Amino acid sequence: MIRFATLLSVLLAASAYAEPAWAEQGAPAAFNAPLATSVYSTALAFMEPRTLDPVPLAQLTLWGLHGLTALDPDLAVEVRDGALRLSLPNRPLASTPAPQTEDPAAWATAATQLSTAAWTASERIRRAGTTGVITNFFDEIFNHLDPYSRYVPPLEAAEDRARRSGSAGAGLTLTAEGRAVLVQRAVADGPGAAAGIRAGDAILAVNGQPTRGIGLATVAGWIAGPEQTRVAVTVRGRDGRARTLDVMRAMVPPETVFTERLRDALLIRVTEFDRETAARLTRALSGALSGPATTAHPVAGIILDLRGDPGGLVREAAGVADQLLPRGIIASAVGRDPDATRVWHSTDGQLAEHLPVVVVVDGRTASAAEILTAALADRGRAVVVGSATLGKGLVQTIAPLPDGGELLVTWSRLLAPRGWPLQGLGVLPQVCTSLGQNVLQSELDSLDQGTQPMTEAIARHRAARTPLPPAQAVAIRAACPAAEGSDADLTAATFLIRHPVAYVTALLPPLRDAGDASLGVQ
Repeated sequence: MIRFATLLSVLLAASAYAEPAWAEQGAPAAFNAPLATSVYSTALAFMEPRTLDPVPLAQLTLWGLHGLTALDPDLAVEVRDGALRLSLPNRPLASTPAPQTEDPAAWATAATQLSTAAWTASERIRRAGTTGVITNFFDEIFNHLDPYSRYVPPLEAAEDRARRSGSAGAGLTLTAEGRAVLVQRAVADGPGAAAGIRAGDAILAVNGQPTRGIGLATVAGWIAGPEQTRVAVTVRGRDGRARTLDVMRAMVPPETVFTERLRDALLIRVTEFDRETAARLTRALSGALSGPATTAHPVAGIILDLRGDPGGLVREAAGVADQLLPRGIIASAVGRDPDATRVWHSTDGQLAEHLPVVVVVDGRTASAAEILTAALADRGRAVVVGSATLGKGLVQTIAPLPDGGELLVTWSRLLAPRGWPLQGLGVLPQVCTSLGQNVLQSELDSLDQGTQPMTEAIARHRAARTPLPPAQAVAIRAACPAAEGSDADLTAATFLIRHPVAYVTALLPPLRDAGDASLGVQ
């Protein structure tokens, strides 16, 4: 039997375009100079004080104007004799004095003047449309900065805003079984579960419309709707009774925390960090440690599985760390703008403080997941098992633009409690599983005898500081190359929980002062 599932909480329609996403259908006869000037001025004013490294407005503008060349290679842009100049081969097109001040509006006006001249002279520029010219302006700027800063055009920005807001629904995952529609999963704190819908229930009708033989996407569309509106869902439970339940639609983040017992260990899988992850993990952990099943079969340790976790909200990762750590530093962000610099702290009190914790990671573990991993490892609270993580340790800030687009600008670097940077370096595990089964077995045997084979590699990693040359980061990561997770990760994790000597040997020593000044921030 073929089974398939869909999330009710997410209903997205994808449109296909024959042209690039920024191309305008029926491009207008004139370049929208007032809009371009407004967008460029707003963006340059936002970027200049916030980029990780200082870049003069003149340089930002010149980089941006090279976007005209990207659209039409016959065009050339240069600064010569105190002027910004646009030309075709053997023919000047336009020239405007380069502003002598660091005034975003003046540089935006100059950029628009050259863009208008390029529009008049080039059919390729006109085909791109105003949105295409603006998009290429920013693409060329960000080609010279970091991998994560970017401009989001208006249509894509609107879709991103909708995704960030979430989708109103019942918090159910559906599956098809023959012609029937079943509930595969009900989010524990979602409105469907609150109304009494349970996994395994058959969805018979929605607002009186029978669902038998209807596609999952259609049924999902019937249940989804505006937030704080009601939908009547008729279900048949395992007792065979049919009942109609009144469900109040709500914004329900997808389920991101999953728990199971792995022999005597509690396995907690976190798929990403959204606005409910910390609260859900806290409830799951508290419930697993205090339930009646725990009395008969006590939990010997916790395995936190972050393999493939792309990250998400930093505050949620910090919230999880706060539940597992005593008072001290979780992470810090450092940037040129004073608002970009901050420190996340854990407070007094922690869950499962007497249980060993193992964090399992791989080469896809990124961003907020790396923050949590680094905090637990640096503070001596957990052993990290797996491979080097992705190494995304930059934070972006978002600015709305006058055209409806958005600007994402990297403005700070993330640092672990011991002061080393996450960007480019990632987290190096104390137990490496990416070098093969023979090496792993040798590691575990050494740990069980009180010797840590990764000591020197970990010491080099934790001593790294920004700015970190890429070649140095590569050399450090080579001690445990990034790889996709495998069964060996959980095998090693359960070994550590069952062998206290190996676990303690693998741990990093706790920081003497988790709020020390090595971070460079107060």
